[in-house]
Amino acid sequence: MLTVKDVTLRFGGLTAVNNVSLTIKQGTINGLIGPNGAGKTTFFNLISGVYTPNEGEIVFDGVKLNGKKCFEINHIGMSRTYQVINLFRKMTVVENVMVGLHPKMKSGYFSAILGTKSQREEEKEVLEKALDWLDFVGLRGNAYEMSGSLSYGKQRLLEIVRALASNPKLLLLDEPAAGMNSKEKEELFDILRKIQNLGVTILMIEHDMKLMMGITDYIFVLNYGKKLAEGTPVQIQNNPEVIAAYLGED
Repeated sequence: MLTVKDVTLRFGGLTAVNNVSLTIKQGTINGLIGPNGAGKTTFFNLISGVYTPNEGEIVFDGVKLNGKKCFEINHIGMSRTYQVINLFRKMTVVENVMVGLHPKMKSGYFSAILGTKSQREEEKEVLEKALDWLDFVGLRGNAYEMSGSLSYGKQRLLEIVRALASNPKLLLLDEPAAGMNSKEKEELFDILRKIQNLGVTILMIEHDMKLMMGITDYIFVLNYGKKLAEGTPVQIQNNPEVIAAYLGED
């Protein structure tokens, strides 16, 4: 699904991602962990098109991504959420999801202005699909509320479902459980399993180790921009280098 080979990104004299290679298998849930400042979000920005690597190659579903723009990568089948919630706060919940469906719409600029029959029919279809997606994560009852009025946990879920609406093959989640209470994290766990059952591959950054160790099939560890380790949750939990990076060697 995704192959990253010897990728490096520099900001002037700072090497933010240093010669990182990894492979994501289709249909799996994968974790990306590491101490603060390890380069995790920068790595997400590389594979989603925000940055172009100085060196190395990124191949997603058989397509080389180097130099492609974010919207082009989304059209190929990759969606993401952000570490900081990035909703359209003055739009309703369902309208935010409809934005996620926009890449799949056929109507153009002029048909929208003229309000053609085909455009109106497509708009109705998109609304129905958006409501179905909200049902998928338990937010249908909030469909016509302003997205900025939702609780923090529900805003996180809305970001996830907006990313899902474009029917991605690979979903990147940047700290999806951040700010959630225990009950919301349990619900998130179930939703991630449901997403996996749809056939969507997941790569996520998360600091909640209980969630990460309980949900992932495979984990990659970054430290100071380099890949420190990779393996199953059990292997990572028992890796002395990973323990030292998080807790200190003593």
